[in-house]
Amino acid sequence: MLESALDKMADNILNLDEASLSNLWNKYKKKMERFDTTKEWEKSVIIFFIINSVRVKNHIFNETILKLQNKGNTPAKPPKAKPDLKIVK
Repeated sequence: MLESALDKMADNILNLDEASLSNLWNKYKKKMERFDTTKEWEKSVIIFFIINSVRVKNHIFNETILKLQNKGNTPAKPPKAKPDLKIVK
């Protein structure tokens, strides 16, 4: 049951557009930085890390595709700049 719910969440997240998510990054970062004991604060933390997860997943994906193309001596596009990720404590 839990695994099925997580799988459905992952499918929904994969359908989200990274550019749109990136536009929300600062909003949820600021909400997360203002600690509160509410469910809204907890949700903001989860949303912030979902956004970062999509950005990291796309970066790993693009980097791996680039490496695979280079192994085949196929001209490859230059990699995107790494996402601006920071450790949040």
